Amino acid sequence: MNRIATTYHQRVAQEKRALIVTAATALFLEMGYDRTSLAQIAERSGVSRATLFKQFPSKAALFGAIVAESWSTADEEGPPPAGNLVDGLSTIGRRYAELLSQPQMTDLFRIVIAELPRFPELAHAQFLHGKMPYFESVRGYLLAEREAGTVRVEDVDLAATQFLGMISNYVFWPTLLVPGWEVSAERVTQVVDEAVRTIAARYAATGAETSTSD
Repeated sequence: MNRIATTYHQRVAQEKRALIVTAATALFLEMGYDRTSLAQIAERSGVSRATLFKQFPSKAALFGAIVAESWSTADEEGPPPAGNLVDGLSTIGRRYAELLSQPQMTDLFRIVIAELPRFPELAHAQFLHGKMPYFESVRGYLLAEREAGTVRVEDVDLAATQFLGMISNYVFWPTLLVPGWEVSAERVTQVVDEAVRTIAARYAATGAETSTSD
């Protein structure tokens, strides 16, 4: 019974945490980070102030949770194994495009941009706890491919930036800046495939295996 009760309470706590994060994101967008209070977030999310403060003692901690939620992938899997550059990059590219297509990612960037002049620490939090860890996972994958001898690349940081940039420049940034902008699933697939081909053409080692479909 104790284990069942513990599991139940953990599930309830996770559900309340999700409600708080959703409510906070909406209020930050509507009213701004500065003008939104934790009390307002508690009221919007339907939880007590004690529950909210137990989960998040400050707005900064709550914003950090929004960053974590926005940059988390559904499967929480790490980089694919090294050994097949095209397959590995295709997996990473599809995950990245899916991540960027989530509404919470657009919401996160809009909050950061709106509050940047007064709260630059929000941009630092978004970069250090969201974008940078994701970038490091892609960088780590390319390092593993280099170790496996499938790529010839000296500047791994640049290669990772090139790959992610080719995807985000088409899939994400227009959506952030242009109201109503939509990219079809077919087009996203094409964008990812072309980014993979470009990186493979530039960095694949001669004679290395780059595809399992031949």
